[in-house]
Amino acid sequence: MQNASLKQKLLISCIEYVETSISSAAAAMQDAQNAANDEDKSSAGDKYETGRAMMQIERDQAAMQLDEAMKLKRILNQINANQYHDVVALGSIVITNFFRAFVAVGPPKLNVDGNVYFIVTPMSPLGKVLTGLKAGADFTFNNKQNVVIEIS
Repeated sequence: MQNASLKQKLLISCIEYVETSISSAAAAMQDAQNAANDEDKSSAGDKYETGRAMMQIERDQAAMQLDEAMKLKRILNQINANQYHDVVALGSIVITNFFRAFVAVGPPKLNVDGNVYFIVTPMSPLGKVLTGLKAGADFTFNNKQNVVIEIS
């Protein structure tokens, strides 16, 4: 099935995007921790404590980004590229009269095999509208009438 190959390409691209986010957040977390550890203890007391607190805030922010990226990876791990969908759900490729979409998490859009696919999260406004629709269904989004042409 050609769509399984396409879905695999889309899924791999989304996973690579999320793994890059994971690596970046982990590196930022480590950098902030190292900076806090390296803060010169011989500095004046308040300056030392302020610098350390700033590094802790940066580390906490990076930890939150890492946690969010790990959640996204868990969502992607639920997608089976070989699964066919007859209704729009997580992992569906949706072709409408105006756009192509992949219901997943990742970058805003991907260019695969010469076509642009919008990555639509299930919890986004468009994702909520699309979820559960079948091929042939009409829906309105951003004041435009759309038709689901194909789901895979």
